[in-house]
Formats: sequence, structure tokens, C-alpha cells
Amino acid sequence: MSTTGPRRRAELFVDEERDERLDAPTTGDERAMLTGFLRAQRTTLELKCSGLEAELAHRSVAPSTLSLLGLVRHLADVERRWFRNVLAGQEAPRLFSSVAHPDGDFDGAVPSPAVIAEAWEVWRAEVAFADAFVAAAPGLDIAGDDGWRGQVSLRWVLIHMIEEYARHNGHADLLRERIDGAIGV
Repeated sequence: MSTTGPRRRAELFVDEERDERLDAPTTGDERAMLTGFLRAQRTTLELKCSGLEAELAHRSVAPSTLSLLGLVRHLADVERRWFRNVLAGQEAPRLFSSVAHPDGDFDGAVPSPAVIAEAWEVWRAEVAFADAFVAAAPGLDIAGDDGWRGQVSLRWVLIHMIEEYARHNGHADLLRERIDGAIGV
């Protein structure tokens, strides 16, 4: 219990009946279910970041470089890796991190309007590529080569991406609450 008085809790999401994240199918086609759950996780990240600008770069706690902006940059690189590199076989270098600087996605997340705009632009472009790739794929069993795991199917990548977003959205919950007390479904 806080000794500084009651904590302000701003609600990010008020009406669960209109929350599009809850629209993922619960029966039927596997691809529709997986893409619905992934869309819900992506939307959650956007909602956790909504209404913030420079605050997106606020760090969790020292010495961590974890921030909402770092998560956006990280997930742009993750989307790019799995959908462009592994499944589509494209030679697309990481955008925010590298072998030499593996934490560049978080370390470079600074409160600059240009850095913030670039992160969202790149993330949206990678999501659009992934969505188009999944829609055009003949089935969930198509596979690509990953240097770490070997052959991975589109099904596996979709499940992994849902897990990746869900884990990081847990971080986003805590980061957002720390910034302004906002919580949500």
C-alpha cells in the first residue's frame, strides 16, 4: 500500500464490448484464429503506447533500457526477421539492432520525434508485409530456414509471434502504468 496517497488509475480501455481485440474467431479456420490473435496482440501494443510521445522512451528501472519505444523497435525487427528473412527468404538486415549491437533496438530508443516516427513507420511496414505474406501463403505448413531452429513453418512463426507480443505486452502494461498510471484490459 502506498504511503503517498491513492494512485491515479487512468483507464486506457473503457468499453470491452467495442474492443476489437476481442473479435478473434473462437472456432473455425486455424489461419483466421492465429491471425486474429496476432492482430489482437499487435493492437494491444499500439493501445499501450497511445497518447504518448517522448514518454515512449521512458526507461523501466535502471540499469534496464526497456521502454515502450524500445518494444516497438524490437518488435519491428522481430517481425522483419521471421516474415521477411526466414519465411520469405529475403536478405533484409535488422533495422535497429545488429550482431555488434544486439540491444540497439532498446539503447537507441530516445525521445526524439524523428526516432519515434521512424519506429512506428517501420513497425507498421513490417506488420503490413507480414499480413500480406500470411494472406498469400498457400497454407500454414510452408516453411523457411532459420539458422537457429532449422525448418520452421508459418504456423510455428504465427504461434511464436503471438507469444512474443504477449510477453512484451506484459512489459508494456507495467511500463505504461509506471508512466501515467494507465491500465487496461
